[in-house]
Amino acid sequence: MTAPGRHRIAELPIGRRIAQLRARRGLTQQVFADRIGKSHSWVDKVERGIRSLDRISIIHTVAAVLGVTPETILGPATSQPEPTTNVTAAVEHLRAALARYDTVIPDRPSPSAEDLHRRIQYAQTAYQHAHHPQLLRMLPDLLTHTRHTTTSNAPPDTTYLLTRVYRLTAHLLTKLDEPHLAWLAADRAIATAAGHPRHTATAAIALAQALRALHRPTLATQAALTAVPLIDPATTNHPAPDDHAIAGTLLIEAALAAATSNDPTTAHQHTDRADKLAATISHHQRRPDDSDTSTTAFGPTAVALAQAHIAAALGNPHHAITHHQHATTSHGWRELPAEHRAAHLIDITSAYLDTGNPTAATRAIIAADQIAPAETRTRPTAHTIITTLLRTSPTPDLTRLATTIGLTPP
Repeated sequence: MTAPGRHRIAELPIGRRIAQLRARRGLTQQVFADRIGKSHSWVDKVERGIRSLDRISIIHTVAAVLGVTPETILGPATSQPEPTTNVTAAVEHLRAALARYDTVIPDRPSPSAEDLHRRIQYAQTAYQHAHHPQLLRMLPDLLTHTRHTTTSNAPPDTTYLLTRVYRLTAHLLTKLDEPHLAWLAADRAIATAAGHPRHTATAAIALAQALRALHRPTLATQAALTAVPLIDPATTNHPAPDDHAIAGTLLIEAALAAATSNDPTTAHQHTDRADKLAATISHHQRRPDDSDTSTTAFGPTAVALAQAHIAAALGNPHHAITHHQHATTSHGWRELPAEHRAAHLIDITSAYLDTGNPTAATRAIIAADQIAPAETRTRPTAHTIITTLLRTSPTPDLTRLATTIGLTPP
């Protein structure tokens, strides 16, 4: 039986939801803040909706202190399918937004930089939790408004907001099998960064991903490695907390591209460097009260997952599965964003199929759908995999999933 008020809490904004759950446990804001390692001011701002709850690690921490699941904190959209979205039409809408160069928003005031920052943080959180249809609906207006604000009345140092929106757009479009459009958005992110080392480096991650999706591994490697010196703590005077993570993610992108080019030596060199950076991160985590948002999910587990994909790309599916099993049983696995975990499970199905184990491949795709439904229900790659599995080893769960998506069983 549903507890009284449960549905009402689920319908509240995330800040008010946390406030009610905190009050139900008899915690003051100060006690709650102490338990999650934050300041009283931070808690107050989150509960009043002034500040976004935008990091997967803190979402898990808040949930644990309140005695609920992360899904309860985030609301029902995390575990339930999102409203149906015509992905093709939404992508065309986004294409039109990218094609526009004017910054005029008729009869509407320009959003403030602070308001845009909150909206972009929310969009980033939606991406991390694989709310892709929701993000598709948000991005066209967010692009237009951010372009307008950063080219009109905002201080010059707010141009990084537009870089972030372009970068997020590129990441999503790569997932949706729109690599040419993703490349355009990533290139815009690089241009908007205007040589700023950190912003250029994070934009280069999206550029390398788009180039890999375009089957241009050499260019992807160059894009990633050119950006590493901009952000590598070993070569910069004042490294920021996330610099190790950004440099490591760029090295992973270079390694994945090298593996696609069937260059195992180079791929392993880059993963070795990334692994060393990941070990450094595990001992130098950023302070809980840092206001900036982590731009990557980099760490030892992310490197292990990359090693699985590299092994698969190099034609070693058994090694890929070994890396996969090691990574997914580690403590860091559940700390990764839902988008990252589900995307990995979708990708690892190829290794299971190559070893003649369609049953394990089916389990992986079903698990991905349970973690992040939009990863399986909106991505063309997932649709291809599900169709392949339906031909080889249809199961009731797989058939139900295919029917939900609208795929016709063979």
